[in-house]
Amino acid sequence: LRFRLAGYPRKHNEGRIEVFYNDEWGTICDDDFTLGNAHVLCRQLGFVAATGWAHSAKYGKGVGRIWLDNVNCAGSERSIGDCKHRGWGNSDCSHEEDAGVVCKDERIPGFKDSNVIEVRKLPARVGSWCGAVWEFSLGVQESSTGFPGSADPSGDPRGQGALSTLGRVAGDTSTATGHAGHGSGLLSPHRLFTERQELNYRLHSVSCTGTEVHLSMCSFEFYRGNASAACGAGMPAVVSCMPGPLFATGNAHKKKQRQLQQQQGQPRIRLKGGAKIGEGRVEVLKSSEWGTICDDRWNLQSASVVCRELGFGSAKEALTGARMGQGTGPIHLNEVQCRGTEKSLWNCPFRNITQEDCKHTEDAAVRCNIPYMGYENLIRLSGGWSRFEGRVEVVVGAGDGDQPRWGLVCGEGWGTLEAMVACRQLGLGFANHGLQETWYWDASNVTEMVMSGVKCAGHEMSLSHCQHHGASLSCRNTGTRFAAGVICSETASDLLLHAPLVQETAYIEDRPLHMLYCAAEENCLASSARLANWPYGHRRLLRFSSQIHNRGRADFRPKAGRHSWVWHECH
Repeated sequence: LRFRLAGYPRKHNEGRIEVFYNDEWGTICDDDFTLGNAHVLCRQLGFVAATGWAHSAKYGKGVGRIWLDNVNCAGSERSIGDCKHRGWGNSDCSHEEDAGVVCKDERIPGFKDSNVIEVRKLPARVGSWCGAVWEFSLGVQESSTGFPGSADPSGDPRGQGALSTLGRVAGDTSTATGHAGHGSGLLSPHRLFTERQELNYRLHSVSCTGTEVHLSMCSFEFYRGNASAACGAGMPAVVSCMPGPLFATGNAHKKKQRQLQQQQGQPRIRLKGGAKIGEGRVEVLKSSEWGTICDDRWNLQSASVVCRELGFGSAKEALTGARMGQGTGPIHLNEVQCRGTEKSLWNCPFRNITQEDCKHTEDAAVRCNIPYMGYENLIRLSGGWSRFEGRVEVVVGAGDGDQPRWGLVCGEGWGTLEAMVACRQLGLGFANHGLQETWYWDASNVTEMVMSGVKCAGHEMSLSHCQHHGASLSCRNTGTRFAAGVICSETASDLLLHAPLVQETAYIEDRPLHMLYCAAEENCLASSARLANWPYGHRRLLRFSSQIHNRGRADFRPKAGRHSWVWHECH
C-alpha cells in the first residue's frame, strides 16, 4: 500500500488521504472515521502522529475509487489494512464524503522519503574506512544477514552502524564532506593516530561519484569476519574539509573567502524564510529581480547543488509546497534537473516558467547540512514559562583559559534583530519579541551583566558575532530587571500588503459629514474634522481596497477571540 496527501488549500502535513491499491489511487470515506484512523494513516505517511482529521471533502473531492469505508482503527495498528472495514472497494459513499487527516509536523526518524535524508542525533564514535579515519560512524546498519540494511537512504553520519574502511577509495570526496556539512574536501591516505588506537574496519572499496547526498548512497563492500584484521593492504584515509564562507574561523580563511566573493560579484541565489542557517525558500536573481523556483521535479540532487553553491554541505531535505513560506514576485524557474556535479544551479537544465505552470504555493525550499559549531552551548534562557521564552544568559571566558561563567545581556538597545540571532543560536526558530526588561522572569541566580551594546544585523549565527562593547561594559541600568529577554516561535508570519491593488483601486470621494459619524469615532478622519460644522458639509476622502497576504509559516489569527471582536457598520 502507498499513501499520499492531496487537495487544496492545505499544508504539507494535512490533506485528503489517498491510498494506492490494486494499481489505482483512491480515497477513504469519512463514515465512522476516528482519530485512531488518522494516527495509523499519519504514521504510514511518515509523521509521528495525527492531531486531527477532516470530513465532508474539506480538501476537495477526489476522483476514482473509494477504496475504504467504515474504517475503525484502535490507533496502534501498523497499517490501515489491519483495521476493521467493509472490504476493499466496498462503499456506499460519494466523493463528497472523502476523509482527510492533519498530521503532527514531525517526521518518524529514519522514514524513507525520496526528498528527505533523516539524521538521527547520536553520540559520535571513532571508526574507520580502509583508507579513512573519521570522527563519526557511517549510518549503515547491519541486518541479521550481516549485510547493510537495504542501503537505507536515511543513514546518519553519527548512526548506529560501525564505520567502515576504504581499501581502494574511488570517486570524489564531496559526498563525504557534504553530509558533514562542508562544501568540499580532500581525501588522502595518512597514518593519523593509527598507532595509538586499534581501528575497526567495516567497509572497503567505497566508490562515490560525488553527486550522492549521503555516504550510504555510494557503492561499497562490507567486511564480514575479523574486522580488525581487515584492510591489510590499505591504511586509514583522512578527509580534510574546507569550510564555507560562513564557517571560516581563521583570518587567512576569511581573507580568501572575501577575495572569492569580490571576484564572483553579487550572489544570484539566496535562501529566505528559514529560521536556521542553511534552510529556506530558494530565490534566484534574474533580470535584476529576485524570484522563486517551482517545485516540479525538485529533488535532493538539485537541492544539494544549491546548498554547496551557498557554502553549505549537501542537502538533507528538498522541500516542496512552499514549506518555507510563499515568495513574492516572479517564479523564475521550473523543472530544475541537476545531476549533482554542477557548481551552480544556473548550470542545471531547467524550463522557463509560464504563468499557467506554477503558483507561489509550489515554491521550492531546502534544508542543508551544516558543520556543527556548538554555538547553542554558549547561550540559554532562564525564568520563562516555556522553553521558548526567558531572560538571555551567555557564557563568557570560554576558550580564554579562564573558568567560563554565565552572565546577563544588557537590555539597552536590545530589539528584534538581536532577538532573531538569539533565537537562531538557541535553535528555537524565529523571534516574536526582544524584551528590554525582564523583571517578571527573575528565577535565576545569575546576576552579573557580562555583555552590553549588542547590535546585530539579524543574519549572524551567534550573539558573539554581533557588534558589542566587549570587555568594556557600558550599561546605564545594570540591575537584573533590565536584562535582555526573548520570546521565540517555531513559525513566523510575514504579512505583506498587496501594493498594486491599492494603486489600482484608489479614488477620491467627497462624502457628507452626516455619513461619517462612525469613521470620526474611530479616528479615521484627519484632526481638522473636529472643527467642521457637523452634520453639514463634507470631507474629501482617499478610498482604496486593501489585501494582505500571510507569506510566512504561522497561522494568521488575531490575538482576540472571535467572541470579543467589535463590529462597526462603517467597515
